[in-house]
Amino acid sequence: MTTTKTYTLITGGTTGIGYELAKIFAEEAHNLILVARTEADLQQAKTDLEGAGVDIITIVKDLFEPNAAFELYEEIRSQHLTVDILVNNAGQGEYGLFADTDIKRELAIIQLNISSLTILTKLFLQDMLERGEGKILNLSSIASKTPGPWQAVYHGTKAFVQSFTEAVRSEVKEHNIIITALLPGATDTDFFHKAGMESSKAVQDESKLSDPAQVARDGYDALMNGDDKVISGLKNKLTVTASNLMSDQKAADTMKKQQEPVTPKK
Repeated sequence: MTTTKTYTLITGGTTGIGYELAKIFAEEAHNLILVARTEADLQQAKTDLEGAGVDIITIVKDLFEPNAAFELYEEIRSQHLTVDILVNNAGQGEYGLFADTDIKRELAIIQLNISSLTILTKLFLQDMLERGEGKILNLSSIASKTPGPWQAVYHGTKAFVQSFTEAVRSEVKEHNIIITALLPGATDTDFFHKAGMESSKAVQDESKLSDPAQVARDGYDALMNGDDKVISGLKNKLTVTASNLMSDQKAADTMKKQQEPVTPKK
């Protein structure tokens, strides 16, 4: 038998936007299941959030691995836990010209950003449909709205997430299931370090980076309001509007200039 408690499952819930989402959900009295790759990070997040008075379960799982999302779902089922809100936050990028970057790293990013997200969405969505209710928040990006030279694979994965989220939302909207996409822009997190992107023009001015706490609040509010998507921040809304007025080629060329290194690589 499942427990009477319900849980919000957040992947990548120990840092950045995922951690800020965990804080908000905890403050709003949601029990949490936090998923990340390292036990130490999970225990630190749990310690930080315990003051909210909610139940916090941590699970170590590396969603870069092909079977990890299936294993995560089965582990949660074996503990008879009910996930009423799924937050697919975990995601990474790889910076560089596509001809030069590591294909194994990029395939791992596709696994994390697309495959694991798709698996978790399908499995938990099926349970939500059986219960007749549920919510899913997928971390998309304004990168989903334009081709991204110097981050070609990352932008491609987010284009998938955005299209996938809107399609599945349409399929289930009459079944009391809410699926929302959160589209941040460049945000003050560890994303750029992990992507090896510190030299990019796009991240040189830290004052222009979005606050992850505000991004998380925008995502939480949009999910609770039942919105299909939210672009976080006025600057990012204007960026998407401008790119929508360009041809794909023009948008790609513009993004190439924005994301190239301060000193272009040979």
